[in-house]
Amino acid sequence: MKSPLKNIYLLRHGETEWTQLGRHTGLTDIPLTANGKKEAKKLGKSLQKISFDTILCSPLKRAHNTAEIAFSRETIVIDNDLVEWDYGDYEGMTSQEIQKRNPGWNVFTKDTPNGESREAVERRADRVIERILHLSGTVAIISSGHFCRALGVRWLKLPVSYGQYFILSTASKSILGFEHEHPAIQCWNDTSHI
Repeated sequence: MKSPLKNIYLLRHGETEWTQLGRHTGLTDIPLTANGKKEAKKLGKSLQKISFDTILCSPLKRAHNTAEIAFSRETIVIDNDLVEWDYGDYEGMTSQEIQKRNPGWNVFTKDTPNGESREAVERRADRVIERILHLSGTVAIISSGHFCRALGVRWLKLPVSYGQYFILSTASKSILGFEHEHPAIQCWNDTSHI
């Protein structure tokens, strides 16, 4: 499908206390750390020469704070489909703690007890992609790590399970675009600005 889009900038929020501690942070609404605010400022500075036609953001504080700092004078549109994965019973736990309960668990390959299924996340990512394909110009999306990874692989029309192979650092930027009218990734997990 040919799209009038130039590029989609996929931006992960800055550091929080839980990202620093390696805790799964789904729907728990925690703010950025002082360092996370610095990361967001540096992210914004790295994007200042780009003219964004649309900025879409998760409603969670960590993403919204990142967007407000990075795009201080721009209009930010909240999109509820951009929230992070609901980790259910594993919310706030580290991967090591989860592995003791459920050896071999990975959010991209096994559903979380009382959490959001991989299929539900895939449907959310597909809805976001469908909406952005109808936009023109350059788009920024600010969300959380696992959902951004799911969105990136769905952009490539891959199953959400492939997200396990695409790591993202806090305040990273990635660029989704097209190569000969086919969805492609132009850049992934760029943290050179930090």
